[in-house]
Amino acid sequence: MARRLFTRPVVGAAVGSLVDGADGPVLDALIAAAPRADDETPATSATVRLRTASGPVSADLAANRGPDATVRIAASVSGADRVRDRALAEALSARSATAAALTRSRDALVESERARASEHLEGAQIRSLATVLQRSLLPPVLASPPGMETAAYYHHASPDEVGGDFYDVFPLDGQAWGFFLGDVSGKGAGAAAVTSLTRYTLRAAAVFDRNPISVLQNLNAVLLPEFRGDDPRFCTVVYGTVVPSAEGAVVDLAGGGHPPPLHVRADGTARYVDDLLGGQLVGGLPTPHFTSHRLVLSPGDVLLLYSDGVTEARVGGGRYDDGGDFRTYVEDSAPTTATALVDHVTTLVEGFGDGLQDDAALLALGMPHGASSDR
Repeated sequence: MARRLFTRPVVGAAVGSLVDGADGPVLDALIAAAPRADDETPATSATVRLRTASGPVSADLAANRGPDATVRIAASVSGADRVRDRALAEALSARSATAAALTRSRDALVESERARASEHLEGAQIRSLATVLQRSLLPPVLASPPGMETAAYYHHASPDEVGGDFYDVFPLDGQAWGFFLGDVSGKGAGAAAVTSLTRYTLRAAAVFDRNPISVLQNLNAVLLPEFRGDDPRFCTVVYGTVVPSAEGAVVDLAGGGHPPPLHVRADGTARYVDDLLGGQLVGGLPTPHFTSHRLVLSPGDVLLLYSDGVTEARVGGGRYDDGGDFRTYVEDSAPTTATALVDHVTTLVEGFGDGLQDDAALLALGMPHGASSDR
């Protein structure tokens, strides 16, 4: 017999009365970003915890707006005691699931490529298709771990092509959260197909095994056989977990060939997480070497992840960061917050103009002064 989770009817109920208080901001952002049902944009989605008679459960919410502007939310619920079993099932069937996701992405992107080649399709329509596809590869709502602040930015180098940079922040359980930022080689249909597969695999692998290096190893095992032959594809990525508390946040990181994050401290200094240097790219080698590091974000600290589109912009005949200018620029804004830091670097990126020849992505996680995870 199926166990009854709720003590009152939930169909037609106000979602806010069911959502755990700590996830209230996530729900608010989900509703604010909900598109119209007749829009081509996919429904916004987020993962939250619901209050039930048997304790909190994890739920995937999807939201859109009807013709009368009313926001409708559908929820897919799984009991907390079944989350790990579900993760195991997902991991065991990852091969077929990722293949299906990859096929869907390729089909949609092939249509986009055909549209680009068509002499009858105007440039504005091409850009619209690329924009819709790009949105599907990025989180419509950026979640924040309890007591922390997150901020992100994405610059498309070309409005006519889908880029390969990606990022996400998502809950793993009642305490730990996962996050990542990466860059897939190339652009267009091929890069977007790898991006879709990479994001799916990272989230599934993160629930099954919390070790960041194991997560990258699982991603490598999925990508390696999929993109061989005449069109090899790979990615660079930083993946991490964060466990916030009132005293600070413990962050475990793993790097696979990606530029090292910057740890911006409350004392006004900034340093690269150099221990992540030396990690090899993901999806290119049978047994790659990945690197790891643990750090603590104290109140007032911010961790900044970025793609090489920022540091490799062409300025004055050379790369922008050849002389270490990026760390200096970031440090000039310290002490800071996640939102303020992303705004600060966004100003830099937009100032590159034509020198910005690649996509650029930013993701910042901050521990505000006086923050507490018990809210």
